[in-house]
Amino acid sequence: MVLVKKPIKPQVVYIGELKTPVIVIDDFTADVSELQACASQIDFNLDMGSYYPGVRAKLPKDYVIEVLNHIFQLIYDVYKVPTNLRIKPQATYFSLINRQPESLTTLQRIPHFDTPAPYYFAILQYLNDQPHGATAFFKHKPSGFERITQQNMQQYFNAAEPYLQQIAPKPAKYFVESNAYYQQHHQIEYKQHRLVIYPGNLLHSTLVNLDTDIDSNPDTGRLTANIFINIE
Repeated sequence: MVLVKKPIKPQVVYIGELKTPVIVIDDFTADVSELQACASQIDFNLDMGSYYPGVRAKLPKDYVIEVLNHIFQLIYDVYKVPTNLRIKPQATYFSLINRQPESLTTLQRIPHFDTPAPYYFAILQYLNDQPHGATAFFKHKPSGFERITQQNMQQYFNAAEPYLQQIAPKPAKYFVESNAYYQQHHQIEYKQHRLVIYPGNLLHSTLVNLDTDIDSNPDTGRLTANIFINIE
């Protein structure tokens, strides 16, 4: 279905005070029209198992296999993953943001992490023409944490609770700029064909553009392909 544009040309950027590597591959694909057509023909549903503020649909299996075949060695090398561990796909989705700001839950109004697992990775490809909101990464200022691990997770939750209580009664809105609690330290622009790989324990958020991103139409919305893997 999707032909990866070879050779791939990965860039590794080191973000935040921790200098966590994030892999960015521009022009990962030359043509995503078949993938876009697939997204236009299938049903999207609310993802009840996550806090994602939108709808999702299953990615084609052959796309997932092709992507993983081209990047798995890169992930092992960049993140120094022990070679005895094996990739286990966790979830594979098309995603579209469609929730209006006023309907967001409290936890949808702050940067989040996917899991504290050390070798859990998000693989994200931007599929539509821009402009759409970027993917941003944050430091939690009261605790100083950029990545949430099993060791610091409870400390992070305790430190984040006062802010959650503070914003809970206020009008809901997407988190799109730094404040006294979360400081943005890097962002990656939404660009068609771009593939991004990052550890799922990084605090991150979409910088939702209210004019372009809240859209359930796969042809015009902020369409992404999301592959989540755990290496264990």
